[in-house]
Amino acid sequence: MPNATFYFDLGSPYAYLAAERLHTLVAEPIEWQPVLLGGLFRHTGRSSWSLGEEERRRAGMAEVERRAHSYGLPPMRWPDPWPSDYLTAMRAVTFAFTVERGREFALQAFRDAFQRGLDLSVVAHVLEVGERAGLDRRELETATQDPQIKQALRQATDAAHGLGVIGVPTVAIDRELFWGDDRLAGAGAYLNAVA
Repeated sequence: MPNATFYFDLGSPYAYLAAERLHTLVAEPIEWQPVLLGGLFRHTGRSSWSLGEEERRRAGMAEVERRAHSYGLPPMRWPDPWPSDYLTAMRAVTFAFTVERGREFALQAFRDAFQRGLDLSVVAHVLEVGERAGLDRRELETATQDPQIKQALRQATDAAHGLGVIGVPTVAIDRELFWGDDRLAGAGAYLNAVA
């Protein structure tokens, strides 16, 4: 069976759209791998459409809202501000995977951010997400400062870049990459063909 990996960053609304639909389009088992989108941008010299000129930003947000509606997801509620610094949230989800609550944390974080408009740059909000995902608040807060968790997230980001991942969401099936929430069906079809 080929290895399938879903690369995501909690600050990406497109990764949210992919996370909500992944289980219906790509067969298990699929590994969920948090990576820092900012780290990928540093590697590639790229930047986010959300940080560009206002018209492009508005158009991008409208497209995300259109896709969410077309996928039957709840209306988007954008965090204010968005985007912001998701480093603590990304460390928290990295830790959550070490205690087998990663998917629960990731889905809760995505929904809290893009369905409730919760700003995940606020540490208290990240800890609330963790509690709703079944994690101990104090243990999670300590883990976000753990050098091993910090290093694991950096290494995962560097390894993803080494594989050719330049953005999120990306699904990798062995070394074949499918970048974008609109590529999930193609990833699922490819996986079925090579399985």
